[in-house]
Amino acid sequence: MAEKESKTLKQTILSTVSDYLVITLGVIMYTFAWSAMFIPNGIASGGLTGACTILNFATGIPVYLSYIVINALLILLGVLILGKGFGFKTLYAIGISSLFLDLMANWEFIHIFFDNKLLLVVVAAIIESIGISFILARGGSTGGTDIVALIVNKFWPVSLGKVFLFVDLFIIASVLLIPGKTVEDMVYGYVAMVIFSVFVDWVMLGRNSTWQIMVFSTKYKEIADTVIHDLNRGVTALDAQGWYSGESKKVLLIMVRKPELHTITKTVKEIDPKAFVTVASASTVYGEGFDEMKTGINLKLKKKSENAREEHS
Repeated sequence: MAEKESKTLKQTILSTVSDYLVITLGVIMYTFAWSAMFIPNGIASGGLTGACTILNFATGIPVYLSYIVINALLILLGVLILGKGFGFKTLYAIGISSLFLDLMANWEFIHIFFDNKLLLVVVAAIIESIGISFILARGGSTGGTDIVALIVNKFWPVSLGKVFLFVDLFIIASVLLIPGKTVEDMVYGYVAMVIFSVFVDWVMLGRNSTWQIMVFSTKYKEIADTVIHDLNRGVTALDAQGWYSGESKKVLLIMVRKPELHTITKTVKEIDPKAFVTVASASTVYGEGFDEMKTGINLKLKKKSENAREEHS
């Protein structure tokens, strides 16, 4: 028992360290895109950082300073709605983001590698989106619209990229309020915004996508037992009949996340090389082990209220 607890503790520590290392890498990529590429070239894309950048253009207030103050309020909201684990990781990400935004503020030499401003915007947006995706994938956030997007996504089936898109439309347009800024500056911001939204959805949805596997095999029992006990995935056995042979068969239905797809199919082939396997993408799967049914705040509160009345009755 003691050995098992020690192993579990070790796995927990390694998992936590891994989470924070990935978040740190994501923050470095994200802040590099802003401090070394966007801001020195007078570009304000979306998000809270974009809003802080526009504030910097207008008043001279350092981006990292306004970034910390505004995020302080949003962190409290995030902790209340998304949980303490989210809060601690986000607090860490925001803290080191502020640090790197300040440290990289003088890295203006990066622009010499780009003769074309549009190319610089594209590259910066891709770097930023990958960095943010790393952070979100490990349960953290750089604050600002990231927190807003995760809160909305918790209650409604709206992709993260779409939330960023709608909020950022207003933030980027506000650059026109700054003297000396033109429609061209706004367009550059929108280009970065679109690239960012597309890449965040591509990375996040690609990682969390669900696949439906159907296995036709005479060794269905061995395959099902292995998937359940060794791979920790549920299996449903469906009754089927071969129309040509007239024989009754069992077809296994398995739902998996994308990272598990290769392992499952490889296991099936190892047990039965002659197995017939079909794989199809499932846009959304609700239930234990997958996504929670997002019905909106009102319905969730109504359900909690009904459960509370049942307990008191």
